[in-house]
Amino acid sequence: MVAQQYQLRKLQAKDNAIVAKIIRQVMTEFLCVGDGYSINDAEVDDMHTAYAREKAAFFVLTREEEVIGCGGIAALEGGSGSICELKKMYFLPEARAKGHGRRLLKAARELGYKTCYLETVNRMEAANKLYQKMGFKKLVGNMGDTGHGACDTFYALDL
Repeated sequence: MVAQQYQLRKLQAKDNAIVAKIIRQVMTEFLCVGDGYSINDAEVDDMHTAYAREKAAFFVLTREEEVIGCGGIAALEGGSGSICELKKMYFLPEARAKGHGRRLLKAARELGYKTCYLETVNRMEAANKLYQKMGFKKLVGNMGDTGHGACDTFYALDL
């Protein structure tokens, strides 16, 4: 049996629809719908345009050309210029727990950020364990002005 090949590549405009579908599917799976969740962000339907700016990058994870996950890095809204946010990192079940999230941190370092921040919900237990394993430290409250008031768990990592 041949091992399945995973590739992480920059988002292309043609990926917008599948990325929006993955974001909505995973957020719904974890009951992250309604006010205060990033599922409602206007950028979800056009991530390519939203991340076509300085010090930002959005990636898709593929397996045999099929998009099975995504995630991005951008400056933290309302934060200092040295802090980025790990944004909209969502993988379909078959892509989870395989270390793909670490690859996004490399992009954050390459963009020159000193700290990486993220928001999540406590009920995403596997994701929380992953963040802690990656060295993220749990914060007592949020940073910046993301507009995601429904999130209840916050982390930061010195890059």
